[in-house]
Amino acid sequence: MAIKLFDSELKVMDVLWKDGDMTAKRISDILKDEIGWNMNTTYTVIKKCIAKGAIERSEPNFMCHALIAKETVQETETEELIDKLFDGSADLLFASLLGGKQLSTDQIERLRQMVAEME
Repeated sequence: MAIKLFDSELKVMDVLWKDGDMTAKRISDILKDEIGWNMNTTYTVIKKCIAKGAIERSEPNFMCHALIAKETVQETETEELIDKLFDGSADLLFASLLGGKQLSTDQIERLRQMVAEME
C-alpha cells in the first residue's frame, strides 16, 4: 500500500531527498530558512512521517533517513491525479498538459523520444 504524504510532509521529505540523511535539527534549520517554520512545526511533521513509515529515526541526535524514494512518491501522486481528475486516462492528462502550450522543436522531439521508448 502506498504512503499518502501531505504537502507539509513532502517539504520535509524533499529536504532529505535533496541532501540525504541528516538530523531533525538540521531539517528544522533548513525549513526555517526556506519557509519560516519553527522547530516545533518541523519536529511534528517529522514525527508524522516516522509514524507513516516514510522516515526512519536513529540515534544519536535524532538522525533522519528517508525510507521511500522520491520517484515512488511521484509515481503514486501521478496515479492519484490521473484517477481523480482524468478518470484514469493518462492520455487525457497528457492532452491537458499540452493543451494551448507552445512547444519548441526540441521539446516536441524529446516527447517523441519518450513515447518511442515506452512502446
